[in-house]
Amino acid sequence: MAKSTLTKITTTVLAPAMAVGALVGLASAPASAAVWSSCDQWGSTSLNGYTLYNNIWGSGAGSQCIWANSGTNWGVWADHPNTGGIKSYPDSKKVINKSINSLGSLSSNYNVSVPSSGAYNTSYDIWDTAYRYEIMLWVNKTGAVGPLGTSQGNVSLGGHTWTVYKGTNGSNQVFSFVRTSNSSSGTVNILPILKWIKDTKGWFGNETIGDVQFGFEITSSSGGLNFTANNLTVSSS
Repeated sequence: MAKSTLTKITTTVLAPAMAVGALVGLASAPASAAVWSSCDQWGSTSLNGYTLYNNIWGSGAGSQCIWANSGTNWGVWADHPNTGGIKSYPDSKKVINKSINSLGSLSSNYNVSVPSSGAYNTSYDIWDTAYRYEIMLWVNKTGAVGPLGTSQGNVSLGGHTWTVYKGTNGSNQVFSFVRTSNSSSGTVNILPILKWIKDTKGWFGNETIGDVQFGFEITSSSGGLNFTANNLTVSSS
């Protein structure tokens, strides 16, 4: 599960590792100068209606730098050791703040470039405003990574076929939808997924969706790897 970028509390100090990676990370950004970049653990900015977070939240993390040309085109260079446990979830966030029943539509287009090595997943992380429920949509994964909980079988929703997992992290319920094959681009119709959880399964009620995050949940990227959101848009009505 991805750490909530709004509720994280930490005293972890990563200054030495971040200092080592700063110049390398920024050098990995596109040749055209990014409009924003940061190697800070919690570095963030807002661009074009999206909020970007570097979001290094796991223990034993290495170096990581984020850059952005816009709120919908951004990327990360990360050098996290080949050890277990999620190290970071660099992401972009779009605030929704509408109940499921009041939404007429909620969808997203994604196009990413991701490495063939390392251990990570590319995922949406969707939260209700009370942070009781987390809905993750994994569009691709590489290496030794897997979702929380137990398999609930497969379902075709929102334009994709997923294996659904239901579990808890001790703080909130987590519903993970893992695409049955990896994808680097496409459209996800998110609203039918939320309605399936609410109406078909009854796992929650008419929750207010706070925000939709999209990013790279990185466990390891030893030697330094690049992750790029070539285009990521979230729209609702």
